[in-house]
Amino acid sequence: MSKSIFYHAGCPVCISAEHDIIGLVGESNVEVVHLGEDRDRINEAEKAGVKSVPALLTPNGNVLHLNFGASMEDVKR
Repeated sequence: MSKSIFYHAGCPVCISAEHDIIGLVGESNVEVVHLGEDRDRINEAEKAGVKSVPALLTPNGNVLHLNFGASMEDVKR
């Protein structure tokens, strides 16, 4: 993986964090995944270790859980 992946659910906390992440690392260095709209990627996020969103998966596989917006169980509903 060469880019970070930013997973979120579209809530105000997530959208704010998305803007901050893009501002910090640059749009070309992060893939943004809205799990509410791209539900097929929920399993991928969970396998990577995402427990809540917003979360940033770094290129080396670390998951950085940011300001709590929603648990993955909430996202699945």
